[in-house]
This record gives sequence, C-alpha cells and structure tokens, in this order.
Amino acid sequence: MNYFILLSLFATVFAGNAPRLKFVVHEPSRFHFNKPENYISMYHQEGSDTVYVGGQAMVYVLTFANRGVRDVQIPAASDQTAIDTCKAKAAPLELECDNFITVIQKVNDTMIICGTNAGSPRCWMLVNETVLTDVQGNGQIASASDISPPYPSQKSISFPADGSLYSAMSSVAGHPGSIRRTFGSQKLLKTENIWLLNPQFAGAAVIPSTMKYKEEIYFFFSELNKTARVDEEPYRARIGRICTVDEGGIKALLENSWTTFMKARMMCGAGKTHQQYNNLKQAVVLTAQDKRAGVLYGLFSNAWGRTVICAYSIEDIDVAFSTSKLKGYSSAFIGSRPGMCVRKNSTTGGHNDIKNLGVIRYHPEIEDVIQPVGVAPLDLPMDDDQITHTVADIVMAVNDEHYSVLYIGTEQGKVLKVLHTSGGVFIISQYSLFHNEGPILKMAIDSQKGHMYVGTAMEVQRLPLADCNRYGDTCRDCILSRDPYCGWDRARRRCLAIPPGYNITTGTLIQNLDQSNSSVCGEAAALKQRRTSPREVLVVSNTSIFLPCPVRSFHATYRWEKDNCVKNYPCLFSGDFCVLGPAVRTPLKDGVFRCMATEDGFKVEVISFRLVNDGRLLAASLASTLGPSLLLAMATLWLH
Repeated sequence: MNYFILLSLFATVFAGNAPRLKFVVHEPSRFHFNKPENYISMYHQEGSDTVYVGGQAMVYVLTFANRGVRDVQIPAASDQTAIDTCKAKAAPLELECDNFITVIQKVNDTMIICGTNAGSPRCWMLVNETVLTDVQGNGQIASASDISPPYPSQKSISFPADGSLYSAMSSVAGHPGSIRRTFGSQKLLKTENIWLLNPQFAGAAVIPSTMKYKEEIYFFFSELNKTARVDEEPYRARIGRICTVDEGGIKALLENSWTTFMKARMMCGAGKTHQQYNNLKQAVVLTAQDKRAGVLYGLFSNAWGRTVICAYSIEDIDVAFSTSKLKGYSSAFIGSRPGMCVRKNSTTGGHNDIKNLGVIRYHPEIEDVIQPVGVAPLDLPMDDDQITHTVADIVMAVNDEHYSVLYIGTEQGKVLKVLHTSGGVFIISQYSLFHNEGPILKMAIDSQKGHMYVGTAMEVQRLPLADCNRYGDTCRDCILSRDPYCGWDRARRRCLAIPPGYNITTGTLIQNLDQSNSSVCGEAAALKQRRTSPREVLVVSNTSIFLPCPVRSFHATYRWEKDNCVKNYPCLFSGDFCVLGPAVRTPLKDGVFRCMATEDGFKVEVISFRLVNDGRLLAASLASTLGPSLLLAMATLWLH
C-alpha cells in the first residue's frame, strides 16, 4: 500500500484538454549551433528549403533536406569602434556589446540584414547568400537605428508589405518607440510621439483586401497604462493600424507622419472573472487569400508570468476601426471619416481634409474595446509550462472548409499542435523535438512546402505539417486524430496527407474534424480488435509487482481486466504509463492481466501480461531495497 502512495506522487491526471498524442521526434533534419544563440531572428520564404537565422555576429543560411542540413555561416562582427563605445556607455549587459542580427527580411529582390552593431545599429544587403555589403539600389532607406534596436533585449518588429519595409521599435530609455516605413520607393513615414506611450511591440500583419488601396497593416503592442492602480498591471494591450497607401499629410500638418494611424485597446480575460492578461507578448494573424475575414491569435501574460492565448475576429476589428467613435472627440465628421484608406492622389476637398488630419493627429484612439471570440482565453493545458512562441496555419479540409491550426512552442521546448474550431480547441499532439531542452524562441511555417521550422538557443529543427503516418494504421486512429492535414484513404486503407488541389467530389479521403467521432469509418471501426499475446512475468512470492501499460491516446480511459472477468481494476498514471500495482482488492498473482483503452465508445486491448508464481522467496532486505521500481523498470524495457 505504501508503494501506491509513493507512485501517486508522480501520477498525472489527464484532463480533457490534454494533448491526445505525444511524440518524441528523432528526425535527422536539424542544425546545432556551435555556441548558444540566446537571441535569434528567423526568415523563411514559402516554397524554399532554406531558412535564414540571425545570431551573435553570424548569419546562418540553412538548407534543409530529408537527410540533413547544409549550412553556410556568414560572419557579421561589430567594428571595434562600436564595441569600445558600447562598453564605455555601459550597455544593459556587457555581452550585448556585439553585433546581434535582429532583422532579416526580403523586400522585392533585396535581402536586408540589420544588426545591433554593439549599440550602433547597422544594415547590409546579403548578396549571393554569401556576402554582406552596404545597402544599394532604388528607393530610400531610413537610419539603421529606426530598423534595428541598439541591443538585442529591446524588442523590434520588421516585415515587408507591398514593396516596402515597415519597422516597429519598442520603447527603451531615451527612445520613445515608433512605427515607421523604413525602406522602399514610397515615402518614409513615422508615428507621432504623442500616439504611443512606451510601446512594447509583439507582432504585425498585413490585412489583405480585394481593393488594393484598402490594404491595411495591423501592429500589436502593449502600452504603458498611466492610470493603473497599485494592484493593476502597468500595461494595456493595443492594436495599431495604418493603410499601405498612406503618403503622409501636408507641409503644415503630419507631413512626414501617418495620416491613417488609429489604435484600439484589446482585452483578454478569464471569462467573467476579474483576471485579465494585459501584456501582449506575440500576435499572429490568419486570413484567407481573397478575404478580409480571418482570426488573430494573441499571446498574453499576466503579472505572475502565466501565459494564455486569446482569439479575435478580424471582421470585428475591421468594423470597430470603421465605425467606432474616436476617444475624446464628440463632434460630427465632415466629409469622409478621418483615418480611412483612400486611393493615392485622391482629393476630396481641401478644408475638410485638413480638419480630418487635425482630428486624427489628436484623437487616433477609438472608443470600442476589442473583445476575444468566446470571451475567455483558449482552453490550453499550460499549468506547468508556459507559452513562448506561436505560429498558425489555415488548412482546406476535404469538406471544402477552412480550419485553423495553431503550433504552440513552450519554455520546456515542446510544440503543441492545436485544432481551433467554433466549438473550441482540440490538442492534436505534443512534440518533443530537441536534444537540449530549452525555450522555443522562433517558429516559421511553410504551407506551400508543408514544413515548420522551430528554433531554440541550441538548434533549429524542421517538422512536417502533415505527420499522418504517426497516427496509426486504422481508420479510427486516423479520424480520431482530428488533424486537418490528414485523411483516411478508403481505397488505399491508409492515413494520408491531403494533396494540393484535392477534388472533394472524386477523392476517397474522409475526415471528421468537428468532433471526436469515428462513425464515418463505418462498421469496420466497430470490429473487435485481435488480442495481444501475453508477456510472461515470473512473480517472486514476497515482492510487489507493477504492470505498465503504455498510454497511446491521452483522451482514452484505461482499465485493467483479469482472466477475461467482467470485474476490472483502475490504474495510476506515471509519466506515459498507466500502472497497475498491488492492492487489497487487486492481488497480482497468477493469471492474465489485460490493459484496455476505451475511446470514442470502443475498447481496445493495449497490452497483456501472464503472471506466473515460481514459488521462490526473495531476501527481504533485497526486496525492500529494489522494490517495485526495479520490477516496473524491467517490465517497461519489454515494451521497447
């Protein structure tokens, strides 16, 4: 009985929102850094096998193949003058007096690389994937300090849109923070200092439109809350928005500033409770190619460091920016609404335009607060591990509907694959990828090639998006995975990836993504599965034996049966095993013990043991020393 108490210390209770499956990945497509890279940037172009990673005084050009990674390492050291100046100014950390690559972006045909350069930011062009040279070519470029922060601990965002580079710089001592157009043929613009209050940027995304002039860019950030009480967090989450066609104002007003900048507050809270998550750490947007409809996923933290994800409707945000009252402005609008996207060279009438510029100059914030879909954060199992990074993909399923898939990276180096539907979230699987456990720092998705790239301070790994062969060789296993990338092929009787351009009228693939139900498999799913061959275990009379049952699906319920009797016995979870141990009503003596897993209304035999009493006695001191742990470990070895 004492052994049960000991074992229960390590027991895990699996809730309904736990990952259904857990995998340890040993694929060879991984690259190890020679030294820890605690600050990395990452760029990947869809359809390519190459990922660019910025590290400390180094740019890594990594080309992945199924059997390995070819790497080119391009040195990018700081000049000595910058290093000496950095040390004299006392950087946040002395180790930050180096050139950390913070920006890698491709604008048209130009690959822009920017780094901290020991507190004196500098930008280069990458030529032939081998040489860094000064930026040249058509168009204008802002100061490197407007693109890259001086130190890697200062958060910045850069991304290309419509042939230009946009950069958002977080606030740091002496720098108020800004959103700028920093490279390209369009006019270089910036935010006014009064519009942002110590912003800390978390992401940005282009919101497409069928009418090009209405294309917008959303910026996501946390801002200082000047009115916060002592018991409140000093942050408020925000969405900022500009139009890509913006060319600035007139000489007297907003000449070199955005004329379309607006911002709104975002809320992320735990239902009707007062618990709010106000510090926005990262944001990712999914939109269909030809629609403004889509979803925003925001990663938030609270004052205690707990992380959650809230989902928002892009349509709701769009309506708010188009219709909400402006904070602090009560007069009626004359002519067009201030801040709206209009065609280039559009003239709608002098005086009214000047007045609208004045309105947006002093009243850029809207009154409406952006609330998450479903009110509360997504129901994710993050009690002992916190989220560090997330990316998302939109997948066309065999029913001709789009489904959202989130990939969530954690502090412990795990990746969760999550299906998000109107009914909530379903955690498809959990991946353990890395040889050296550590926080996931960056992730990038390639929907075209079907890969995801994941980086930590020690390595970069490539993971397939459609991992269908891991789910099993039956229709039930495939369907219950609820993976939008995979379907059961009734003709070939295999779980296969949905091919590009799949024809739903002639294809033979089936899925059921909206619920955990394998009834689409038909009568074959209900067929009784064959029994396993019992593994024989010799039981010494005065020892305790523990029987391990490997947990495949963490959404199944597990019980043990003996000698085909109706009576069954519960087990305790220890790691990835459901363990049956001795108890008053569960004598582990002679007989056959079978571990049964029930999911989706069907019961499957996982493993069985035949216990045989050999009549011998083990020395008491030896039995108490080795006890159940050795016997359990020995039994576990049989399963591999």
